[in-house]
Amino acid sequence: MRERRPELLIPASSLEVLKTAVIFGADAVYIGGEVFGLRAKAKNFSMEEMREGLTFAHEHGARVHVTVNILAHNRDLPGVEEYLKELKELKPDALIIADPAIFELAKEICPEIERHISTQANNTNYGTYRFWWNQGARRVVSARELSLAEIREIREKIPEEMEIESFIHGAMCISYSGRCLLSNYFTGRDANQGACTHPCRWKYAVVEETRPGEYMPVYENERGTFLFNSKDLCMIEHIPEMIEAGIDSFKIEGRMKTALYVATVARTYRKAIDDYLESPEKYQANMEWYRQQIGSCTHREFTTGFYFGKPGEESQIYDASTYVKEYTYLGMIQEERDGLYQIQQKNKFSVGETIEIMKPDGRNVITTVKRIMNEAGEDQESAPHARQMVYVGLDEEARPYDLLRRAE
Repeated sequence: MRERRPELLIPASSLEVLKTAVIFGADAVYIGGEVFGLRAKAKNFSMEEMREGLTFAHEHGARVHVTVNILAHNRDLPGVEEYLKELKELKPDALIIADPAIFELAKEICPEIERHISTQANNTNYGTYRFWWNQGARRVVSARELSLAEIREIREKIPEEMEIESFIHGAMCISYSGRCLLSNYFTGRDANQGACTHPCRWKYAVVEETRPGEYMPVYENERGTFLFNSKDLCMIEHIPEMIEAGIDSFKIEGRMKTALYVATVARTYRKAIDDYLESPEKYQANMEWYRQQIGSCTHREFTTGFYFGKPGEESQIYDASTYVKEYTYLGMIQEERDGLYQIQQKNKFSVGETIEIMKPDGRNVITTVKRIMNEAGEDQESAPHARQMVYVGLDEEARPYDLLRRAE
């Protein structure tokens, strides 16, 4: 089996989150512009923000992949063409594409930018990988429905230079590789145009028309596919198997997540990958730390998805769709001035509270909030206004890009 260091690919919903992902260990980040990506509710990037993000990432040795992964209608194509011309000038490291028409436009307009095939294209066999390689794709994102055994077989039957990208952590779409029709049907918001309302997270029952009022729960038998309320994928305990399967890029799902979530997941998987490559024994010895860190960010219950075979009933949640939340994000340190740290406040906190400084090197430093001052130089007892710029006094040292969080 060939030896390649896997890429850790982290989502970013905004410029702040991109910088967080890079500082906390991402080899690459994937982002969306303001159009033609599948996360219309994410903050996303203006062209100017994208330019700044690319500069920041490249200065820190990280790559930037841009999603252009909608399934386009006729009306979309002229705009896609103009958007690709703008991206040609920005020079991102790769484009993530699902639609063959957009792929052809990208090949024509910006052939120098790598083209990666999105999981939306339903990439479930080595023939599909070969097809896209012959069309000029560098990488294909595997369908979530593939097992590690299937990915290993794909690796053996595709060109050595071709790259496989697979999800390692995050929410699991319950429709086939995310091509969901429920959102459009129920709410008129098209998941394949970036406006998913996540109806798969709602609770459902089936009612037969001749028996109104008799609600039957939705579930899977041995011949069906689970439909609703998947647990979150988590492969932190299975880094060796992911590497041995020949996967080149480990992808974290979550392009609408906060900086705190991204920092936690990026830092934990960065250390787990590095520990394993240094020594499998070190990786096993630190397993409890990985579990504790991953469990500290907002998540649903965890599953290994399809990687070890078809999921059973234990991989779904039928009685609730709640997230586990152990920490609240307060803000990211931007700069230090006269012993105070500037942050843009994300959630309310107060003088006297005990909080944590979350550092990229793995440390979580307990500290007390000694002072809060607004931009006018006035002291405040608390910071209650979202996105307010404040200066915070702490009794422990912090550095730019450290995150502040509060245990709940």
